[in-house]
Amino acid sequence: MSAHQPERQAADGAEVIPIGTRGRPGRGTGQRPSSAARGLVGGGSKPAPKPVPKPSAGTKPTVVKQPVAAPAPSAPAAPYAESPVVAHERTGPLSPLSGIPVSDWLAALTYASRELFGDEWEPRLAQFLAFLRRRVTGDFSVDTYGFDAELTQRFFLTALRPIAQKWFRIEVIGAENIPAEGGALVVSNHSGTIPLDGVMTLVQIHDHTGRFLRPLGADLVFRLPFVGTIARKAGATLACNEDAERMLRDGELVGVWPEGFKGIGKPFSERYKLQRFGRGGFVSAAIRTGVPIVPVSVVGAEEIYPLVGNIPALARILGLPYLPITPLFPLLGPLGLVPLPSKWLIEFGEPIRTDAYDKGAADDPMLVFNVTDQVRETIQQTLFHLLQQRQSVFR
Repeated sequence: MSAHQPERQAADGAEVIPIGTRGRPGRGTGQRPSSAARGLVGGGSKPAPKPVPKPSAGTKPTVVKQPVAAPAPSAPAAPYAESPVVAHERTGPLSPLSGIPVSDWLAALTYASRELFGDEWEPRLAQFLAFLRRRVTGDFSVDTYGFDAELTQRFFLTALRPIAQKWFRIEVIGAENIPAEGGALVVSNHSGTIPLDGVMTLVQIHDHTGRFLRPLGADLVFRLPFVGTIARKAGATLACNEDAERMLRDGELVGVWPEGFKGIGKPFSERYKLQRFGRGGFVSAAIRTGVPIVPVSVVGAEEIYPLVGNIPALARILGLPYLPITPLFPLLGPLGLVPLPSKWLIEFGEPIRTDAYDKGAADDPMLVFNVTDQVRETIQQTLFHLLQQRQSVFR
């Protein structure tokens, strides 16, 4: 540090050196522009720059940009010379996708379509686009109960099928006992805390017979927002004798779970023990319409959400039949809603015929009770047999 700059010494002893003061005189000293800087501006006289104030002790020097003088009359009227880089930035950068050839785009789309739809991707893609067009334009139909067959087959069943095949690994026994045509009443046990057994039965029936199962659901299902709409579009309707008889006469395959909430909400200690089947309304509907009753036994659904407790007070406040407590819920929050990957077995028993009964047999309570007990006992015995046949819960 020179002797004529004692104020440049900071309070802590560090030497503060203004930028460019160690070069030759006249280059960055802060007194006048250097010759190189004067050459960039052009000819003409330059006004003397204002002197840069010296920083006080203990503060950093403030770097002040020197203004550039106006160009000569012959030069373009611009405050500074613009470089090619700045000019390119002003016009906007080129898109990174503009250089990809069209052939590469087509090859990528073809590869993605083949991975999504398989080797026969062209007709499948055309069918998918036609499906989207029909949904957007409203060119589709639903039946009296709100059942949308196309949406169920292309969306609901497609989404549920990997769960049935990969997660629960469902094995089906006796699928040939399901009538290929005409009305029939499918009666099954109910379990699992959340009624996934009904959904999986619907998937298996369609995959093995090509027919749609029309479930009869409790009124709570249709009071739930979003769930009720999906249930209607998937073919479900309210569990009442009038609707059941009407669909059976129309040749539909109707599904019923007589245990109701008593079945899916029973404790894990009572698993695979059938609850009361109600008053036999489903048997009356089958006898009046003369359709066969197909008993169904489902093993594996009891273990997906083992019910170890209940909160009845909170369930009443929420308007629910029960509020389950499982080993994973609500301890793990939303993660506890993931069902355990138990091994499932579904057996369709031999149909029980009802067309041999007299016309007024449906009004005989004793006959209805006997047939109901026969269906219940058939399902219970089949459950015991399947439990012996299954090697373990998860394989």
